[in-house]
Amino acid sequence: MTLDQLEIGQKGTIIKVNGQGALHHHLLDMGLTPGTIVTLRKVAPMGDPIQMELRGYELTLRLEEAGKIDIVPDELSGNITETSETRTEQSGKKSGERSEDRATGRTAEEKRNAKELHQPIAHPRKGELGKAGDYHVNKIGETIPKGEPISFALAGNQNCGKTTLFNQLTGSNQHVGNFPGVTVDKKEGSIRRHPEATVTDLPGIYSLSPYSNEEIVTRDFLIKNKPTGIINIVDASNIERNLYLTMQLMELGIPMVLALNMMDEVRENGGSIRINELETLLGIPVVPISAVKNEGIDELIDHAMHVARHREAPGRIDFCEDRGANDPGSAVHRCIHAAVHLLEPYAKKAGLPVRFAATKMLEDDALIRQAMEIPKEEEETLGHLVELMEKDSGLEREAALANMRFTFIEQLCEKTVVKPAESKEHRRSVEMDKILTGKYTAIPCFIGIMALVFILTFNFIGAFLSDGMSYLVDLVTNGIEHGLVSANVNPVVRSLVVDGICSGVGSVLSFLPTIVTLFFFLSILEDTGYMARVAFVMDKILRKVGLSGRSIVPMLVGFGCSVPAVMATRTLSSERDRKMTILLIPFMSCSAKLPIYGLFTTAFFPRPWRGLVMVGLYVFGILCGILYAVILRNTRYKGEPVPFVMELPNYRMPGAKNVCQLLWDKAKGFLQKAFTIIFLATIVVWFLQTFDAGLNIAASADKSLLALIGSWIAPIFAPLGFGNWKVSTALITGFIAKESVVSTLSVLNGGNLALLQTIFSPFTAIVFLVFTLLYTPCVAAIATVRREMESMWTAILTVILQCGIAWIVAFAVHMVGMIIGIG
Repeated sequence: MTLDQLEIGQKGTIIKVNGQGALHHHLLDMGLTPGTIVTLRKVAPMGDPIQMELRGYELTLRLEEAGKIDIVPDELSGNITETSETRTEQSGKKSGERSEDRATGRTAEEKRNAKELHQPIAHPRKGELGKAGDYHVNKIGETIPKGEPISFALAGNQNCGKTTLFNQLTGSNQHVGNFPGVTVDKKEGSIRRHPEATVTDLPGIYSLSPYSNEEIVTRDFLIKNKPTGIINIVDASNIERNLYLTMQLMELGIPMVLALNMMDEVRENGGSIRINELETLLGIPVVPISAVKNEGIDELIDHAMHVARHREAPGRIDFCEDRGANDPGSAVHRCIHAAVHLLEPYAKKAGLPVRFAATKMLEDDALIRQAMEIPKEEEETLGHLVELMEKDSGLEREAALANMRFTFIEQLCEKTVVKPAESKEHRRSVEMDKILTGKYTAIPCFIGIMALVFILTFNFIGAFLSDGMSYLVDLVTNGIEHGLVSANVNPVVRSLVVDGICSGVGSVLSFLPTIVTLFFFLSILEDTGYMARVAFVMDKILRKVGLSGRSIVPMLVGFGCSVPAVMATRTLSSERDRKMTILLIPFMSCSAKLPIYGLFTTAFFPRPWRGLVMVGLYVFGILCGILYAVILRNTRYKGEPVPFVMELPNYRMPGAKNVCQLLWDKAKGFLQKAFTIIFLATIVVWFLQTFDAGLNIAASADKSLLALIGSWIAPIFAPLGFGNWKVSTALITGFIAKESVVSTLSVLNGGNLALLQTIFSPFTAIVFLVFTLLYTPCVAAIATVRREMESMWTAILTVILQCGIAWIVAFAVHMVGMIIGIG
């Protein structure tokens, strides 16, 4: 049978992963190798995708991809015999023992050894590395003198705590989240107490065979930048899957230290890891840490500096074994070593580590093949080696290599790891998912949670705090004006300060609490791990408009800010899905538009209706995005969305420090924008509306330079019901920053925003809000689109299309209002 035919709670043993290409390789890298036991845990509310457990973690997969994986159900797995497509009975039996149901905890043998393994284990400290009896190391160069520059790459699986560790190592405050793909770009900082050492936080990857764009960033950095050392962070509570990347990093031959993160959770749940034995078997220093609690960080830094400065590369890069002519693993062993000898001169010429290059060539890695440029004769010889390996091992080339690595990891874990009982985090996640991802409750829960976020933001907490901020801003402005009058300051200068700067910047500052409140709730959803569940629940719905469930994460981030949202699309492995998602992000109303919404809902709607109008704008933007996605799917971006393969993290309590840091970062960014871009924009607007074409003080605002410029553009907006030069000018400044729309209107109305009611009616205010909802994002977002799409023309086209869509939709709304008599 195939994996998609399993019933909930039923187990099966994988015998073959069919298919080819990047997805096939990615599934093997995620641990779906022959002999692996999988358990179906849940089916998404819409019937697709499915959630399964394997190798101690949760993975989601669509039914279409699951249908390509051949399995034997648990009740028949004992009858599996060795064929050309299966592993040996002995290997399968061991895999079954290791994958015992989490509810029962550990095997009997592990329990017998638990007492011994829980004994304290002495761990070498700084200066003790490399001595006889510790572990073997390879010197790859001269010792680096103290004070000379050293560079580290921080690498690991997605969602294993890299960014948290980076913050601890450097004292930085980079954003941390609990869903795969938080880090999508390189971040660099200096290590505490070692200013000569820099560490680069790389995007999370599962192997050195890239599946998505951010994974390419990581591999290119490791191969091309050649850091002095690698800090490989591993989730100790899921060590079996995490060590798969470790083995490939070791093949690079770069000095390396292994950081076993989340050891506090392992201990709390009754598990243990024999650190010294693990060091001996791997040939690299291993340091137990808890990044979130700052435990073991100093020791990790000491070990990392030692191996990097003394140029101590991993003592082991060979993970295959020759166990006899008839053993499947021996076929892989013979093939790898023959390939190493064959490819060594070409790998050195390309500047690639020989062992790494050989294994990647055997896996048919296109990027490495291109870099190697081996002659046709050697390529044919390599092909014969692969054919022989596949024949003798009974596995196709990629599965054979993945099986070799996981076999080594399984043997390693048998000797060094006592598996913990089911963690309280996992138990809690299972119970919460009964409601949050339940068949009948998942979508109502999602709608209810998002509605609660918006209601609390716009009607209660955020609105209350914004009212308080408005009062404070008015108090400060009145005080400044009183002081300037008392000092007999020139009226023009006084107008610049009060009517220009204070009015423009102050009107924007009053909405800071609303923006911070929205980010607070979004960070809570992100930190808990709920966003990953939203992707799981929404995948089938999004597939109908041509996207993957993973696209929901960048779009949800877009409610906060379009810039990180566009960058977050790097986690999508398909260029088609990535570009479609980027083009849809402007429909997700960013927080920079909140001051516009707040200003107009306050001016035209009573308090009970303000939150409803704001929520309606967000929903309307989403609906327009869905319609645009359907159009894109049937025109420029035809085809099917990328397969949905994603690890589901356990729910975790949000970290107070992380949430506070995020809020401070957003508030600081907003204040910087208010006192730079918006500050300058208000001065320019004040100048243009104060002076006429002859640079004399304008007799009235209608005679000013700004009125002249605005009158040229106003006819464009006349069919929408707001062909006023003040409105046109405000929309133009909004191209720089959306908050400038509010500051411009404030300056042009002398700080008396009640004058808006002479320009707009409640209905035309709605039309204006629809236009601002949909028209082009700010300059920073467009620049990010240009960089991610690698096309200036695409960025320009995005601006034109968004403005066109905004005008058309706003015109349609206006016409509907006219027809039904409310316009």
